[in-house]
Amino acid sequence: MRAIQYRAYGDYAENKVVDLPAPAANDGQVLVRMRTVGINPLDNTFRSGHHYAATPENLPRVGGQMGAGIVVETRSPSFKVGDRVFVTGPGFGIIADGTWRELVAAPATGLMPIPSHIDDDQAAAFLAGAGYLTGYLVLTEFVAFKPRQSVLAPAIGGAVGMESVQIARKLGASLAISTASTSAKAETAHAAGYEHVIDLSRESLRDGVMRLTDGRGVDVIIDGVGGKLTGEALGCLLPGGTYAVVGYAGGRHASVNLTDIIWKAAKVRGFTFRAFAPETLAAAQKTLIGYLSESTIQPTIAKVFPLSDAADAVRHLIEDRPFGRVLMRVGD
Repeated sequence: MRAIQYRAYGDYAENKVVDLPAPAANDGQVLVRMRTVGINPLDNTFRSGHHYAATPENLPRVGGQMGAGIVVETRSPSFKVGDRVFVTGPGFGIIADGTWRELVAAPATGLMPIPSHIDDDQAAAFLAGAGYLTGYLVLTEFVAFKPRQSVLAPAIGGAVGMESVQIARKLGASLAISTASTSAKAETAHAAGYEHVIDLSRESLRDGVMRLTDGRGVDVIIDGVGGKLTGEALGCLLPGGTYAVVGYAGGRHASVNLTDIIWKAAKVRGFTFRAFAPETLAAAQKTLIGYLSESTIQPTIAKVFPLSDAADAVRHLIEDRPFGRVLMRVGD
């Protein structure tokens, strides 16, 4: 079978097409023929060697943490041949071979049925970047989010920013605010129905938040950007608000004014999926698939590449910062 594997940590070109033996399903597993797979910024972080698990023992590695496919063999009573499924698995793409290959033998516990009216690209986009799951868990597990509260999720083009805004709106937020780095991206977001997007090329984050909230600030910040935005974002919290650090697309190092934490009695939380019980993650995904099925949330696809162009696909996600998810079709 074809797969995208890297045998060394390094630049995008380490994502190479290789021919590997096809896996077989063991007891409790399901063999899935992958159709469309997503790209997550974490895929790039690991391959570039900037992840704690990027050790010599974790090479070679097939990338990819999630995707959509069809069952071709089953050793589990939960699925039958022909079922279309969302595919995830523990450590996929990091400490276990992932989804960027033609066939995946996955634990049945990591699979979920795809609603019949959702196509493969939509299904893969729903999982790619894990923005929906991140936003939902922050708002339901980190905070007891209530309708009419306000949320800031910077970077409208990225998975966390875009999809946390959608989740906040679904849960009844009074304001679901994001940001754009350029006027062009802000205009794209407005045209797509995202009303409260701060154009950072025209005003500062704090000025934009205070303008939209009449000087009050926001209840919750879901930040996948980090870097220099962190200090300014902290100053946008209401007293008693929660700041969830979920990523660092804008850099790992930040400078903050500690009084923005102390005087506001702010809650600062670090986010990792490892902090949640498997049952909590499964229940959240089930709820989110329900939202997807009823079109309450709508994944946005920026571009679809063939699997053979994996290096260019990852580069496009990381450097071009598109508006929406970047996918790869395994069969192309």
